[in-house]
Amino acid sequence: MPSEPRSPRLAVLIDADNASAKIADGLFEEIAKIGEASVRRIYGDFSNPRSKGWSDTLSKHAIIPQQQFAYTTGKNASDITLVIDAMDLLHSGRFDGFCLVSSDSDFTRLAARIREQGVDVFGFGEQKTPESFRQACRRFIYTENLLPVAQADTPEPGTPTKPLQPPSAAIPTISKIIAQIDSEDGWVPLGAVGTQLANLASDFDPRTFGFRKLSDLVRKTNAFELEHPKGGVMRVRLKPSPPKKAGKSA
Repeated sequence: MPSEPRSPRLAVLIDADNASAKIADGLFEEIAKIGEASVRRIYGDFSNPRSKGWSDTLSKHAIIPQQQFAYTTGKNASDITLVIDAMDLLHSGRFDGFCLVSSDSDFTRLAARIREQGVDVFGFGEQKTPESFRQACRRFIYTENLLPVAQADTPEPGTPTKPLQPPSAAIPTISKIIAQIDSEDGWVPLGAVGTQLANLASDFDPRTFGFRKLSDLVRKTNAFELEHPKGGVMRVRLKPSPPKKAGKSA
């Protein structure tokens, strides 16, 4: 019998010094949407109280700790070890993608090098992460969007209580994508817009603006029109500009 297609194999490498343990559940739920987390390693000094949060969650997610003692002040042995391991795993040829969990721009070159090898890189970090690292990844997910949300405080099902940015902030990027897609009447498939968004802005995520779905975000901006013909695909276009009122005669 033909075997079932295997999910992409992923190596998950976490920088404990630059990632909060509070994201652990959301992180692995998000990674499961991408593929199979075959390798799960975390790097840091777990004798430091700052890393206690991660120490308490390692077994739950089968994460292997890579202990790095801070022998010298100012020298980050954890970063160096993570990079060495990443290159060893890359050259093993066993992985379809890497998940780098950090807000540190020092991993920009690592992400770029892995992608040069034709392997995808998915970054996970806070919104403060420098653009260089975000854009070096095929896709970058803000860890603030992975934090647990109390349902009692949620205004809409599956919607974060405090969006990182207002919906209006997404208008320029979405408008640019629509303008880039060929169309005779201005209508373009929403799915094509989503695909192009991922290519243009690696960190674009509807959750950043308070919504789980791109269609809900587009609708909320009030800058676009949506239509879903029966039996067809959902389409979107910029709202036509209102006609200018004629000036008053003297």
